Amino acid sequence: MEQFEPPQSLEILLDRISHQRESLPKRLRQCADFIVQNMNDVAFSTVAQISEKAEVQPSAVMRFCQVMGFGGYSDMQKLVRQNIQPKMPDYSERIQNLRDSGDDSPTAILAEFVEAGRQSLEQLSASVNTASLEQSVELLSNAKLIHIMGLRRAYPVASYLSYAFEKLNVPNILHAGSGRLSHTQAMREGDVLIAISFAPYSPETLELADEAVRRGVPVIVLSDSASIPLKAVSFVPLIVSEIDFGAFRSLSATLSLAISLAVAVGARRSE
Repeated sequence: MEQFEPPQSLEILLDRISHQRESLPKRLRQCADFIVQNMNDVAFSTVAQISEKAEVQPSAVMRFCQVMGFGGYSDMQKLVRQNIQPKMPDYSERIQNLRDSGDDSPTAILAEFVEAGRQSLEQLSASVNTASLEQSVELLSNAKLIHIMGLRRAYPVASYLSYAFEKLNVPNILHAGSGRLSHTQAMREGDVLIAISFAPYSPETLELADEAVRRGVPVIVLSDSASIPLKAVSFVPLIVSEIDFGAFRSLSATLSLAISLAVAVGARRSE
Protein backbone atom coordinates (compact mmCIF):
# COMPACT_ATOMS: atom_id res chain seq x y z
CA MET A 1 0.00 0.00 0.00
CA GLU A 2 1.25 3.47 -0.90
CA GLN A 3 3.06 5.36 1.85
CA PHE A 4 2.00 8.97 2.40
CA GLU A 5 3.49 12.03 4.01
CA PRO A 6 1.44 13.38 6.96
CA PRO A 7 -1.48 15.45 5.59
CA GLN A 8 -1.04 19.13 6.30
CA SER A 9 -4.73 20.01 6.22
CA LEU A 10 -8.09 18.38 6.82
CA GLU A 11 -8.92 18.96 3.17
CA ILE A 12 -5.91 16.86 2.12
CA LEU A 13 -6.87 14.13 4.59
CA LEU A 14 -10.46 13.92 3.31
CA ASP A 15 -9.26 13.91 -0.28
CA ARG A 16 -6.85 11.08 0.56
CA ILE A 17 -9.59 9.07 2.26
CA SER A 18 -11.86 9.58 -0.75
CA HIS A 19 -9.24 8.30 -3.18
CA GLN A 20 -8.00 5.41 -1.03
CA ARG A 21 -11.29 4.17 0.44
CA GLU A 22 -12.06 1.45 -2.10
CA SER A 23 -8.58 -0.04 -1.81
CA LEU A 24 -8.69 -0.28 2.00
CA PRO A 25 -9.37 -3.56 3.83
CA LYS A 26 -12.89 -3.89 5.22
CA ARG A 27 -12.11 -2.76 8.79
CA LEU A 28 -10.04 0.21 7.68
CA ARG A 29 -12.82 1.20 5.29
CA GLN A 30 -15.18 1.01 8.26
CA CYS A 31 -12.84 3.37 10.15
CA ALA A 32 -12.73 5.74 7.17
CA ASP A 33 -16.51 5.97 6.91
CA PHE A 34 -16.97 6.58 10.64
CA ILE A 35 -14.22 9.20 10.86
CA VAL A 36 -15.48 11.21 7.87
CA GLN A 37 -19.02 11.25 9.31
CA ASN A 38 -18.04 11.99 12.92
CA MET A 39 -15.26 14.58 13.00
CA ASN A 40 -16.48 16.06 16.28
CA ASP A 41 -16.12 12.65 17.94
CA VAL A 42 -12.60 12.30 16.57
CA ALA A 43 -11.64 15.71 17.95
CA PHE A 44 -12.57 14.88 21.53
CA SER A 45 -12.59 11.07 21.90
CA THR A 46 -9.93 8.50 22.71
CA VAL A 47 -8.88 5.67 20.42
CA ALA A 48 -10.86 3.24 22.57
CA GLN A 49 -14.01 5.36 22.31
CA ILE A 50 -13.66 5.76 18.53
CA SER A 51 -13.04 2.04 18.02
CA GLU A 52 -16.12 1.19 20.09
CA LYS A 53 -18.35 3.57 18.15
CA ALA A 54 -16.94 2.46 14.80
CA GLU A 55 -17.25 -1.19 15.89
CA VAL A 56 -13.64 -2.05 15.12
CA GLN A 57 -10.59 -2.93 17.20
CA PRO A 58 -8.38 -0.06 18.48
CA SER A 59 -5.57 -1.53 16.40
CA ALA A 60 -7.66 -0.94 13.26
CA VAL A 61 -8.02 2.75 14.13
CA MET A 62 -4.28 3.04 14.72
CA ARG A 63 -3.53 1.23 11.46
CA PHE A 64 -5.92 3.53 9.58
CA CYS A 65 -4.09 6.59 10.95
CA GLN A 66 -0.76 5.17 9.82
CA VAL A 67 -2.07 4.33 6.35
CA MET A 68 -3.25 7.95 6.01
CA GLY A 69 0.28 9.15 6.80
CA PHE A 70 0.02 9.95 10.54
CA GLY A 71 2.42 8.73 13.20
CA GLY A 72 -0.59 7.78 15.33
CA TYR A 73 -4.10 8.69 16.41
CA SER A 74 -3.05 11.78 18.37
CA ASP A 75 -1.56 13.32 15.22
CA MET A 76 -4.82 12.87 13.32
CA GLN A 77 -6.82 14.16 16.28
CA LYS A 78 -4.66 17.30 16.45
CA LEU A 79 -5.30 18.04 12.78
CA VAL A 80 -9.05 17.54 13.19
CA ARG A 81 -9.22 19.74 16.29
CA GLN A 82 -7.61 22.62 14.38
CA ASN A 83 -10.51 22.54 11.91
CA ILE A 84 -13.54 22.02 14.16
CA GLN A 85 -15.83 25.04 14.06
CA PRO A 86 -16.75 26.41 17.51
CA LYS A 87 -20.43 26.98 18.27
CA MET A 88 -21.47 30.44 17.16
CA PRO A 89 -23.47 32.63 19.58
CA ASP A 90 -27.06 33.36 18.60
CA TYR A 91 -27.96 36.68 17.02
CA SER A 92 -29.16 38.38 20.21
CA GLU A 93 -25.83 37.54 21.86
CA ARG A 94 -23.93 38.88 18.87
CA ILE A 95 -25.80 42.20 18.98
CA GLN A 96 -25.18 42.50 22.73
CA ASN A 97 -21.48 41.74 22.26
CA LEU A 98 -21.34 44.40 19.55
CA ARG A 99 -22.89 46.97 21.88
CA ASP A 100 -20.51 45.99 24.66
CA SER A 101 -17.54 46.53 22.34
CA GLY A 102 -18.18 50.30 22.34
CA ASP A 103 -18.56 51.66 18.82
CA ASP A 104 -21.70 50.34 17.15
CA SER A 105 -22.28 53.32 14.84
CA PRO A 106 -23.22 52.48 11.23
CA THR A 107 -19.96 53.88 9.80
CA ALA A 108 -17.86 51.92 12.30
CA ILE A 109 -19.75 48.71 11.54
CA LEU A 110 -19.32 49.28 7.80
CA ALA A 111 -15.59 49.84 8.22
CA GLU A 112 -15.26 46.62 10.21
CA PHE A 113 -17.13 44.56 7.60
CA VAL A 114 -15.09 46.07 4.77
CA GLU A 115 -11.91 45.08 6.59
CA ALA A 116 -13.23 41.58 7.34
CA GLY A 117 -14.17 41.20 3.67
CA ARG A 118 -10.73 42.34 2.55
CA GLN A 119 -9.04 39.81 4.81
CA SER A 120 -11.41 37.06 3.67
CA LEU A 121 -10.63 37.75 0.01
CA GLU A 122 -6.89 37.75 0.63
CA GLN A 123 -7.21 34.49 2.52
CA LEU A 124 -9.22 32.94 -0.32
CA SER A 125 -6.64 33.99 -2.90
CA ALA A 126 -3.85 32.43 -0.87
CA SER A 127 -5.60 29.21 0.17
CA VAL A 128 -7.91 28.13 -2.68
CA ASN A 129 -7.27 24.58 -3.85
CA THR A 130 -6.57 25.11 -7.54
CA ALA A 131 -6.89 21.38 -8.32
CA SER A 132 -10.38 21.24 -6.78
CA LEU A 133 -11.37 24.45 -8.57
CA GLU A 134 -10.22 23.09 -11.93
CA GLN A 135 -11.95 19.76 -11.30
CA SER A 136 -15.17 21.59 -10.41
CA VAL A 137 -15.09 23.68 -13.58
CA GLU A 138 -14.42 20.58 -15.68
CA LEU A 139 -17.34 18.68 -14.13
CA LEU A 140 -19.75 21.60 -14.48
CA SER A 141 -18.67 22.35 -18.04
CA ASN A 142 -19.66 18.84 -19.10
CA ALA A 143 -22.83 18.54 -16.99
CA LYS A 144 -26.17 18.01 -18.69
CA LEU A 145 -27.89 19.83 -15.82
CA ILE A 146 -26.41 21.56 -12.78
CA HIS A 147 -28.30 21.12 -9.51
CA ILE A 148 -27.69 23.76 -6.82
CA MET A 149 -28.72 23.67 -3.18
CA GLY A 150 -27.95 25.97 -0.28
CA LEU A 151 -30.27 26.96 2.56
CA ARG A 152 -30.26 29.61 5.28
CA ARG A 153 -26.94 31.55 5.14
CA ALA A 154 -25.95 29.59 2.04
CA TYR A 155 -29.15 30.47 0.15
CA PRO A 156 -27.90 33.83 -1.24
CA VAL A 157 -24.89 32.02 -2.71
CA ALA A 158 -27.03 29.25 -4.22
CA SER A 159 -29.58 31.66 -5.71
CA TYR A 160 -26.82 33.89 -7.11
CA LEU A 161 -25.11 30.90 -8.73
CA SER A 162 -28.40 29.84 -10.30
CA TYR A 163 -28.96 33.39 -11.58
CA ALA A 164 -25.44 33.60 -13.01
CA PHE A 165 -25.71 30.23 -14.75
CA GLU A 166 -29.09 31.25 -16.18
CA LYS A 167 -27.62 34.44 -17.66
CA LEU A 168 -24.72 32.41 -19.09
CA ASN A 169 -27.18 29.96 -20.71
CA VAL A 170 -26.02 27.09 -18.49
CA PRO A 171 -28.91 24.69 -17.67
CA ASN A 172 -29.46 24.52 -13.91
CA ILE A 173 -32.09 23.91 -11.24
CA LEU A 174 -32.17 25.56 -7.81
CA HIS A 175 -33.28 23.18 -5.05
CA ALA A 176 -34.81 25.63 -2.57
CA GLY A 177 -36.71 23.17 -0.38
CA SER A 178 -39.97 25.10 -0.79
CA GLY A 179 -42.90 23.12 0.57
CA ARG A 180 -40.32 20.54 1.71
CA LEU A 181 -40.07 19.30 -1.90
CA SER A 182 -36.51 18.22 -2.70
CA HIS A 183 -36.65 17.61 -6.48
CA THR A 184 -34.42 14.60 -5.81
CA GLN A 185 -35.97 12.67 -8.68
CA ALA A 186 -34.74 15.32 -11.12
CA MET A 187 -31.12 14.17 -10.71
CA ARG A 188 -29.96 12.02 -13.60
CA GLU A 189 -26.76 10.47 -14.90
CA GLY A 190 -24.61 13.19 -16.43
CA ASP A 191 -25.78 15.85 -13.97
CA VAL A 192 -23.70 17.54 -11.26
CA LEU A 193 -24.75 18.86 -7.83
CA ILE A 194 -23.30 21.93 -6.13
CA ALA A 195 -24.08 21.59 -2.41
CA ILE A 196 -23.46 24.75 -0.36
CA SER A 197 -23.52 24.59 3.43
CA PHE A 198 -21.75 26.21 6.36
CA ALA A 199 -21.48 25.25 10.03
CA PRO A 200 -23.92 24.41 11.56
CA TYR A 201 -24.68 22.45 8.42
CA SER A 202 -28.11 22.21 6.81
CA PRO A 203 -29.36 18.60 7.06
CA GLU A 204 -31.48 19.02 3.92
CA THR A 205 -28.43 19.97 1.87
CA LEU A 206 -26.38 17.11 3.31
CA GLU A 207 -29.16 14.63 2.56
CA LEU A 208 -29.40 15.76 -1.05
CA ALA A 209 -25.61 15.48 -1.44
CA ASP A 210 -25.60 11.95 -0.03
CA GLU A 211 -28.48 11.00 -2.32
CA ALA A 212 -26.64 12.43 -5.32
CA VAL A 213 -23.59 10.28 -4.57
CA ARG A 214 -25.82 7.21 -4.24
CA ARG A 215 -27.22 8.01 -7.69
CA GLY A 216 -23.76 8.38 -9.20
CA VAL A 217 -24.09 12.15 -9.59
CA PRO A 218 -20.81 14.02 -8.90
CA VAL A 219 -21.01 16.43 -5.96
CA ILE A 220 -19.14 19.69 -5.50
CA VAL A 221 -19.29 20.91 -1.90
CA LEU A 222 -18.79 24.62 -1.22
CA SER A 223 -18.29 24.98 2.51
CA ASP A 224 -16.28 26.67 5.25
CA SER A 225 -14.66 23.46 6.45
CA ALA A 226 -13.47 20.20 4.91
CA SER A 227 -15.00 18.39 7.90
CA ILE A 228 -18.56 18.83 6.59
CA PRO A 229 -20.44 15.78 7.98
CA LEU A 230 -21.42 13.99 4.77
CA LYS A 231 -22.03 10.24 4.89
CA ALA A 232 -20.57 9.99 1.41
CA VAL A 233 -16.81 10.45 1.17
CA SER A 234 -16.67 11.04 -2.58
CA PHE A 235 -17.04 14.75 -3.37
CA VAL A 236 -15.01 17.70 -4.65
CA PRO A 237 -14.39 20.21 -1.83
CA LEU A 238 -14.25 23.97 -2.40
CA ILE A 239 -13.35 25.41 0.99
CA VAL A 240 -13.73 29.11 1.74
CA SER A 241 -13.73 30.73 5.16
CA GLU A 242 -14.92 34.19 6.08
CA ILE A 243 -13.30 36.46 8.66
CA ASP A 244 -16.05 37.43 11.07
CA PHE A 245 -16.79 40.69 12.83
CA GLY A 246 -18.54 40.32 16.18
CA ALA A 247 -19.39 36.70 15.19
CA PHE A 248 -21.23 38.02 12.12
CA ARG A 249 -19.87 36.53 8.90
CA SER A 250 -20.38 38.17 5.52
CA LEU A 251 -20.22 36.31 2.20
CA SER A 252 -17.55 38.42 0.49
CA ALA A 253 -15.10 35.63 -0.32
CA THR A 254 -17.81 33.01 -0.85
CA LEU A 255 -19.64 35.08 -3.47
CA SER A 256 -16.34 35.87 -5.19
CA LEU A 257 -15.60 32.16 -5.43
CA ALA A 258 -19.13 31.48 -6.68
CA ILE A 259 -19.05 34.07 -9.49
CA SER A 260 -15.56 32.93 -10.49
CA LEU A 261 -16.87 29.39 -10.76
CA ALA A 262 -19.87 30.45 -12.85
CA VAL A 263 -17.87 32.64 -15.24
CA ALA A 264 -15.17 29.99 -15.71
CA VAL A 265 -17.85 27.39 -16.52
CA GLY A 266 -19.62 29.77 -18.90
CA ALA A 267 -16.37 30.52 -20.71
CA ARG A 268 -15.40 26.87 -21.06
CA ARG A 269 -18.83 25.77 -22.29
CA SER A 270 -18.73 28.42 -25.01
CA GLU A 271 -15.36 27.25 -26.41
